[in-house]
Amino acid sequence: MRELFDEAAGQSPLDPQEAARRNVRAPQRRRFYGRADVAEEDGGFAVTLDGRPIRTPSGKKVTVPSRAIADAVAAEWNAQGEMIDPLTMPLTRFANSVIEGVVGRVDVVADDAAKYLGSDLLFYRAGHPEGLVAREAEHWDPVLFWAADTLGAHFILAEGIVHVAQPESAIQAAREAFPSDPWSVAALHVVTTLTGSALLALALTHGFRDAAQIWTAAHVDEDWNIEQWGLDEEVAARRAARLVDFNAATSILKTLN
Repeated sequence: MRELFDEAAGQSPLDPQEAARRNVRAPQRRRFYGRADVAEEDGGFAVTLDGRPIRTPSGKKVTVPSRAIADAVAAEWNAQGEMIDPLTMPLTRFANSVIEGVVGRVDVVADDAAKYLGSDLLFYRAGHPEGLVAREAEHWDPVLFWAADTLGAHFILAEGIVHVAQPESAIQAAREAFPSDPWSVAALHVVTTLTGSALLALALTHGFRDAAQIWTAAHVDEDWNIEQWGLDEEVAARRAARLVDFNAATSILKTLN
């Protein structure tokens, strides 16, 4: 089972480049188990295959913090057909990534996501056309106002793509609003890297915006271009692959927060 995920699950969804590699199919293996179940353990829940706990590619037992998450992971295994396709198992891949790369490194992962606060998607605005300017404001301004009013994080906006240094006080205020448990931090990191915005990830984590609103806000510019020039199939495929991981991460945040 471990080698099955060396390529797919072993590539952490915390890696922002992973979505771009999803068009390469992962190796598949014939199903070798009858049923996946959930076993309660001290401090969490384990997913078992015919009574044996699943493990990460390096051999660590996967223990998840809630029954709902464990049930969802088990459902991914039970949904497999004759062949196992890791790319249809985003929560299993997410769990592997948390156990392998986040537990014991929560601050490191959180600090990595916080780097986006220095150049967040929401800071850089179009100067024209008016329709795009208005659409960015519609989807992005409420999150910025929420960050200022609720978190005390006052950021600076810019027109175009020239970097603008953000106040350290704003970055620190937003950073202090990050969750502290490894699963939530991992999910926030995934949402941040997939959307290009730590502020959108924070708004989702704190319940200010729902998943659909965050996904739409993250693609304002892309959707505008699609409306003007049409849909590129390759771009659409990459977006669909990113959405799989986004939905997995948002389900974690919804369950834990």
